[in-house]
Amino acid sequence: MKLYDDQAIYFGVICYDSEPSQIIVTDARRDAGLTDTDSFQIILDTYLDRQNGFVFGTNPAGIEYDGQVSNEGEGSATGGSPSIGGARGQTGSGGGFNLNWDASWQVKTQTNDKGWMAEFAIPLRSLRYGAGSPQVWGLNFQRNIRRKREEVYWSPVSRAFNLYRLSSAGELRILDLETPRNFKVTPYVLGSSARNFPTEDKTYHDGAWGVDSKFGVTPALNLDLTYNTDFAQVEVDEQQINLTRFRLFFPEKRPFFLENAGNFSMGKSRQVELFFSRRIGIAPTGVPVPILAGARLSGKAGKYNLGFLNMQTENVLGVIPTNNYTVASLGRELPSRSSLGAMFVNRTATGDTAGPNNWNRTFGFNGKLGVGESLTFNGYAAKTQTPGATGRDHSMSAKGEYLTNATRIYLDYTEVGEDFNPEVGFLLRDNYRAIDTAFWTYNRFPGISWLRELRPHVNYRGFWNFDGFKESEVIHLDIHFDFENGYYFSPAANLTLEGLKLPFEIYPGIVVPPGSYKNSELAWRWNTNTAATFYYRGGLDYGGFLSGHQSTVATTVGYRYRSQFITSMNWVHSDIDLAEGSFITDLAQFRFTYNFTPFINIQSLIQYNRSIDNWSTNVRFSWLNTGGTGLFIVYNDTEGLGELLLGPQNRTFIVKYTRQFDILR
Repeated sequence: MKLYDDQAIYFGVICYDSEPSQIIVTDARRDAGLTDTDSFQIILDTYLDRQNGFVFGTNPAGIEYDGQVSNEGEGSATGGSPSIGGARGQTGSGGGFNLNWDASWQVKTQTNDKGWMAEFAIPLRSLRYGAGSPQVWGLNFQRNIRRKREEVYWSPVSRAFNLYRLSSAGELRILDLETPRNFKVTPYVLGSSARNFPTEDKTYHDGAWGVDSKFGVTPALNLDLTYNTDFAQVEVDEQQINLTRFRLFFPEKRPFFLENAGNFSMGKSRQVELFFSRRIGIAPTGVPVPILAGARLSGKAGKYNLGFLNMQTENVLGVIPTNNYTVASLGRELPSRSSLGAMFVNRTATGDTAGPNNWNRTFGFNGKLGVGESLTFNGYAAKTQTPGATGRDHSMSAKGEYLTNATRIYLDYTEVGEDFNPEVGFLLRDNYRAIDTAFWTYNRFPGISWLRELRPHVNYRGFWNFDGFKESEVIHLDIHFDFENGYYFSPAANLTLEGLKLPFEIYPGIVVPPGSYKNSELAWRWNTNTAATFYYRGGLDYGGFLSGHQSTVATTVGYRYRSQFITSMNWVHSDIDLAEGSFITDLAQFRFTYNFTPFINIQSLIQYNRSIDNWSTNVRFSWLNTGGTGLFIVYNDTEGLGELLLGPQNRTFIVKYTRQFDILR
């Protein structure tokens, strides 16, 4: 019997369980995490390149969970650290795993006295694959039994990795598969009310409309067009406290920029990213910049990965002129987990307010070489062009990593020149040479039933400028205790050095003078079972800090009622005592979610920031249709609480409706 037709491919699974009353379900939202819940996931490597794929998953509540995997979940980065309590070596530069990719598909689940079951219907138009028959795809399944902390795979995967390890996947052979063309149109309409209290004495009402479209140039290559792009339904950023002299990183959340993100990523994750889509539509000051229109061509052409993006933004008077952005990439997967790629990024100011020589360009190349199952070499080299730049305008990195179930060893070298300036990318710090190396061991003790794994490790990171001055150094000594009941404890110690050539204002009115500051500190992390009804997560940083001392305590308390009601409160308190002065920072965040169904929910994020004396509220109601579209009602409010800001600052109320139409169905 064929489990596919000319419209869709179908999967069914029965997850037998001798104790169905003990099945754990922690959330019922679309794309909610599947780690702390019983779940089932499918990964399809539709090009059989052993590195890229589509993930579809669900839990007993029947949620739709989908995402894109590139480079076996590692993105294009040469950096990254293993995640706590999870698989190792699965980080990436904005493209390793893209959860924000939303496809149009369906899943139904049911729980009975034998366990739970799920049926998936995945339309062929939601996938990308080459033409012709027969089709041979990479395939793997993962079942999670949370109370036992079991992960079961259809095709065996080493414990060092996870489902994204497509080089370990099996094969799905489909003899005669249709290749339907894809043409979807997604218009939206929006109404809003807004008031900026410090500068305006009335509320402004506005309306807008726009449209996105997706056209399948070939079954493997899509053209996306957008007009009058809007992202009102996207959750606000989580606020951060910056106690360093370096830039803060805020992740991209806007859906248009996240499909096929792996085709547009190159560099080191959150350190040196040659293209960072938040540079489009958001000014350096954080002010939103209207996006007039854009186009993206992405997917596969034969054996090559293609990516082309062009966006036009409008000017914001006194903030930023009109700009045109272009990104082009070309890559190819090679045998044995290897690949090569190239990227070009360009920003050009346009219009009457642009001014002369207002442009910036970035060129980059990267590559990866897999040797056997455990050894990987990767790196990149990049150069920028900026009018007036006369110094070093290059960046490069090279890394070797050996990873098995028992050991992880890596050595990474990076350079960033003083004039390296990827204006449409992200650069954490500039003008340095750096070495990053670590040695990990992963130990299991069959005779100790309450201890799952012990992970002692040591890590060294050092940064020097090109004159040989040491700017930063960290020696990190740590042991991860991973307990069988889901608890976790990580006692760590850091030996640090911060070298300042220039004064550094860490807090308003408190300036740290030039010098080299050596310190030691404790950096502990712990949590209870995060799948339980109540859970607690904490952290402590205590010890020397710059010219004095710091004590930072982080606390998170969470509560769930089944999969419907989910709430958590996070508080980070820092008490800093320096020779130049003392100060205290507090950042509190309260989250609330109520899921009426897997497609209807209300969410709230309330944040308090002592440093700027305000609290902000973001409330979102979502009634979803297919592919993440639907009705969104959003309320934002910022209130000042102190001497600098007192009373309401700004409020917005937005109603947005978007609908996806499948023109060729």
